[in-house]
Amino acid sequence: MIYYPEKYRIEDRRMKPFIDPDEIWGYLKNVKADKTRVREIIKASLDKKRLSLEETAVLLNASDHDLIEEIKEGARALKEKVYGERIVLFAPLYVGDLCTNNCQYCGFRSSNKGVQRMTLSENELIAETTALIDQGHKRLILVYGEHPKYSPEFIAETVRIVYGVRHKNGEIRRVNINAAPFDIPGFRTIKDAGIGTFQIFQETYHEPTYMNVHLGGVKRNFEWRLTALDRAQEAGIDDVGIGSLFGLYDWRFEVMGLVRHVNHFEAVYNVGPHTISFPRIQNALALNIMKDHMVRDEEFVRLVSILRLAVPYTGMILTAREPAHIRDQILRFGVSQIDGGTNLELGGYSRGRQETQDLSREQFQINDSRSLSEIMDELIRNGYIPSFCTACYRLGRTGEHFMEFSVPGFIKRYCTPNALLTLAEYLEDYASEDTKKAGYDLIEVKIRELKKGQKTDKLREKIGKVRSGERDLYF
Repeated sequence: MIYYPEKYRIEDRRMKPFIDPDEIWGYLKNVKADKTRVREIIKASLDKKRLSLEETAVLLNASDHDLIEEIKEGARALKEKVYGERIVLFAPLYVGDLCTNNCQYCGFRSSNKGVQRMTLSENELIAETTALIDQGHKRLILVYGEHPKYSPEFIAETVRIVYGVRHKNGEIRRVNINAAPFDIPGFRTIKDAGIGTFQIFQETYHEPTYMNVHLGGVKRNFEWRLTALDRAQEAGIDDVGIGSLFGLYDWRFEVMGLVRHVNHFEAVYNVGPHTISFPRIQNALALNIMKDHMVRDEEFVRLVSILRLAVPYTGMILTAREPAHIRDQILRFGVSQIDGGTNLELGGYSRGRQETQDLSREQFQINDSRSLSEIMDELIRNGYIPSFCTACYRLGRTGEHFMEFSVPGFIKRYCTPNALLTLAEYLEDYASEDTKKAGYDLIEVKIRELKKGQKTDKLREKIGKVRSGERDLYF
């Protein structure tokens, strides 16, 4: 069955709409961005304090070139302070593109008759998962259209299938979800399959714009979508991911909407979202790209930097929608997760890389076509630590427990050793000889940089075990 919003009732006072456009515009129109205030706010963020809407608006209103550079430098320093050089890698895997929604920015919209729609069979899903494992992936996000076929039971079953795939030394250790909103029982069914993060993007927090671009389907209900991840929290899914599609409305308003969403979660559930995504509109089949609110590259760098300062402990995801040179630039200013070797075509991973994209089979155009091996090599040679770590999820460090673990600054302390262990696995099982040598040189440098008492002896011992054939070791 499909979970229609007509059946939706506000089951709890906590699940009421929380976006007030007058409040957001009041801050954006009235706060001033003088140098003293901007610098005070950057300092507060560097002390790892989440910013208020008013403070975020100050940064958004900063227009002086030197102040913008100070904001970017603050974001770079904060990212290094909290996350170190670690970059988490994942891959999206599209399970089905059937969809009842008519979203004007999406190639899969219901009115687009040129899409060659399909849903992966069990064997096809296994083949796709195997192909991703053979690239070196350990973390996937499964993506589904909004359609009665993609029920909570269907999603839960596909998650179990993916977790059940083993090939050579590889396996998928974390499955995240990007799918339609459900009611609380539906979310609970999906949680029981052992998922990681459940992503639902609001797309735009400006309701009039939302109605203009969502012309049909369940997704047209703004409130149903806005409160979706509250229902996920009520169902026990304490790792949730939010996002906005930049290019639909004023980018400053959308940043404020994301921060307001974070505030809501922390006020109600005592934990913010696990991740924030900030995709920009890209070309799709039969799409006239909307131009009124397109975000320029320099604005994109600014908004990412401001988001990093506003939410110090929230993971930030940058996808292959962006070209390689933009991704490489923005990594410095706050991004903690990227995808690698991305293929959006259903069944595309097992068929291998194609020279050109077929937009009749894909949701939108991707602009970074580098393979995972190419991205891994570049990250290593630029001093980043590529990570496939899933230790926190195995040890129950999720949701509020993760915040207790991360806010004192332990992400860098504990995640760096675990990242190095997963990097060693990749080097042993999937890397070229040149990448392997560069990777182990990097591992040695990073171990030497760890402070005394950070388990360096045990880390060296575990890396030795990885080189001897053991897998899935972590702290």
